[in-house]
Amino acid sequence: MLGAIGLDERQESAYRALVAIGAAEVADLAHRLALPEPDTERALRRLEGQGLAARSSSRAGRWVAAPPAVALGALLTRHRHGLEQAELAAVLLAEEYRAEAGEPAVHDLIEVVTGADAVAHRLLQLRLGATEEVCALAAGRPGPVTGTADRAADRQVPCRTVIEREVLSLPAGIAGLSAALGRHERLRVTERVPTELLVADRELAMVSLTAGRGAEPTALVVHASGLLDSLLGLFEAVWREGLPLLLGADGTVAEERPAGPDATDLEVLSLLLAGMTDASVAKQLDLGLRTVQRRVKGLMELSGVTTRLQLGWHAYEKGWVARDLRE
Repeated sequence: MLGAIGLDERQESAYRALVAIGAAEVADLAHRLALPEPDTERALRRLEGQGLAARSSSRAGRWVAAPPAVALGALLTRHRHGLEQAELAAVLLAEEYRAEAGEPAVHDLIEVVTGADAVAHRLLQLRLGATEEVCALAAGRPGPVTGTADRAADRQVPCRTVIEREVLSLPAGIAGLSAALGRHERLRVTERVPTELLVADRELAMVSLTAGRGAEPTALVVHASGLLDSLLGLFEAVWREGLPLLLGADGTVAEERPAGPDATDLEVLSLLLAGMTDASVAKQLDLGLRTVQRRVKGLMELSGVTTRLQLGWHAYEKGWVARDLRE
C-alpha cells in the first residue's frame, strides 16, 4: 500500500512492525520479519532516509518509528507536489509537441505494436491518457486490444463499449459487465463486432491485427488521420446497431428492449411486406444482412409472433405500416 510513496515490500513491512512495537533492535526486528539482519538494517536505513525511522538516542543499535501521521503526511505532500510538477511538465511538452509537429509524415500516423507485453503497455497508456471518452469494440473471446491491461476504471473517464453477445454467456464476463455498469459506463451488445478496437479521446485508436490462433499479439496504433476518422465511423455505426445493457436491482445484467420499432425497423418491415428479400432490403437500406435478420427477429419477439406472416398482420393491426385498401 505504501509503494506509491517509494517504499518496497521489505521497507513497508519493517515500518509496520516498528510502528506496532514502537522500538526494536535490528536482531529482534529481523527475527520478527523473518529476514536476514543485513537486509533488515538496509530497510531501516532506507526508512531513516525517508524520515520514517530514527536511531534511538537512549540505546545504541535500537530503532524507533516516526509517528505515521506526521512522517507519512510529509511524504505524501512531497510526492503530491512531485506529481503536480510532472503533470505541468506533461502539459508543456504536449503543447511543444503540437507546436513543432505541424503536418506529420504518413509513416508517423501509424504504429505497429508486437508482443503481448508491448500491446498491454501501449493499451494502458491510451486508457490512462484519456481525459474525455474511451470507446471500445470488444470481442466475445478477448484478444490483445480489449483483453489485456487494466481498464483504469478508477479514473472515471466516460466509456462506451459494444460487446459481442457471447460475453453474456460467460460467468466472468457477467461479473465484469456488472462492475462496468456499476461505474455508470455505457454498454451495448451485438451479435458480432467487426474487429477489436479502442479509441481514446477521438485522437488515438488501437485496433487488433492478430490473425489466427497462436499468432503473436499485434495491434495497430492510429493517430489523428482519415484512417482514425474511419475507425470512429465504424465504432459509431456498431454502437447505433447495438442494444443497451442495463444493471438490474438484483445485480443482473439484461438487454434493454425497445418499447416499439424504430424508423429503420419500419423501413425494413415495409420493404419485406412489399415482397423484397432480406438481401434486397439490406442492399436497399445499406445495412448488413445479419442486421436485417436481427431486426426482423427483434420485431417478431416484440410482437409475440412466430412467423413472418403473423408479423405482417400484427404490423397492420398496430398501425406500424399502412394497409393498401385498393380494390
